[in-house]
Amino acid sequence: MLIIPAENAINWKRPPWVTLGLMLTCMLVFLFYQGGDSRKLEQAVSEYLDAGLHQLEAPAYEDFLQREIRFEGQEDRVFELQQFQKLREEGEDFWLSASLLMDREFYQYLLQNSDVIWAPAERRHWFEQRALIEETYIQRLSAQQLGLIPAKLSLYTLITYQFLHGGWGHIIGNLLFLFLLGFTVEKALGPGRFLLAYLACGALSGVVFTAFSLGSFVPLVGASGSISGLMGMYVAIYGLQKIRFFYFLGVYFNYFRAPAIAILPVWLGKEIYDYWFAGATGIAYMAHAGGLLAGAGLVWLLGKSWLQVREEFFEPEEDEQDERFTTGYAQAMASLGRMDFDLARRQFEALRETYPDRPILLEHLYNLAKLRPDLLEYQVRTRDLMNDSLSRRQPEQMIAVWQEYLSKGESHNPLAAEDHNRVLFASLKQHDLKAAEKAFERLRGADDPLLTTEACRLLAEEFEKLQMAPKARHYRQLLQAG
Repeated sequence: MLIIPAENAINWKRPPWVTLGLMLTCMLVFLFYQGGDSRKLEQAVSEYLDAGLHQLEAPAYEDFLQREIRFEGQEDRVFELQQFQKLREEGEDFWLSASLLMDREFYQYLLQNSDVIWAPAERRHWFEQRALIEETYIQRLSAQQLGLIPAKLSLYTLITYQFLHGGWGHIIGNLLFLFLLGFTVEKALGPGRFLLAYLACGALSGVVFTAFSLGSFVPLVGASGSISGLMGMYVAIYGLQKIRFFYFLGVYFNYFRAPAIAILPVWLGKEIYDYWFAGATGIAYMAHAGGLLAGAGLVWLLGKSWLQVREEFFEPEEDEQDERFTTGYAQAMASLGRMDFDLARRQFEALRETYPDRPILLEHLYNLAKLRPDLLEYQVRTRDLMNDSLSRRQPEQMIAVWQEYLSKGESHNPLAAEDHNRVLFASLKQHDLKAAEKAFERLRGADDPLLTTEACRLLAEEFEKLQMAPKARHYRQLLQAG
């Protein structure tokens, strides 16, 4: 059973650069650093066969597996024993030798019990040849150098193991999930905090794995723990919000919606169940469980401080906003078509709260208010539209709206002196002297001596520039009379 969140679509206008960088780093490490592992292993097997070590170790390996099954209760190793016996029967010395060399628990078993397993001469030969192969090849494999080995835990391997992978299937699967989860969490946290949280989840995942594998020499590699951390962060970010999940069950797949955090115990329970009952699959289930808990725990503990989700994360994408606006606008226009003006006004007001930068909404509200010029709302919408026109550098529209209000609403609710003054300034800039003089007359009637005096002086200066002496003299006389 597979369940993954599928709430968001990626916005390529703002690519998730850190997620893409992590994916690229993993791929480069796999191709150029780990790419030499197969050659080293082939050389190790060749020298191993030349030294005849497979003939010494193969009987001991069968005994080792039988002891693990019989005395340690590791029933899952029955299949390994059967496969190994099959390789011996078919004479597949290369793959048999590779199995012996790569089983790190078996190597420790040989080191501890060599004096019991072989005679002194065989033991001396084994020590000389095996130690040389280990030093020259095996210890230089990527998993041995930078993988997380619980028995030899070091701080740097808690980070480096996250960038190593065991094969093409392993890395492709991990990178797919890293992309599906990473771009959403990166958008929520921001690039820098996302990277630190990702690495921290991987490190904590490694610590949990080590706690359940104390003394083990089997190296852990892969980004699975870090990616599990992303899953934990993902659902913790959304909390109780219902989001969409994709699920795959056998050959059937579909989507469902559920509170995000409700899926965390499902994921966690699956990993713990598989740890106890799935057998030897090579999958680090407890690393996954540790990553899930680490991711969710970091968001819960630091979500109001260091790992606080950015406010814009919950805002819809531009395409989704456009779709919502188009739908809401169509509904409001339909109300206008039915002449349900009160409903249309409420719909346009709701749209304007969400989309304050859409001037068409204010124009509709202005036209609706104009239906009742005796109400104060008409004055309010007139001022709003005048201010909006001025902010968008459309003085002609501002003057036109002002003139329309004078003919319809001024007798009911007069505009303030500041409104007329703005029109006067805009008219002078547009060289519309007729409108400027009209604004001045309205300003004089608004009883604001300071604004009136300044406006009168501006008009006198403007007419003097234009060499319109009678007009200039008229406004100079008004200044003196004032």
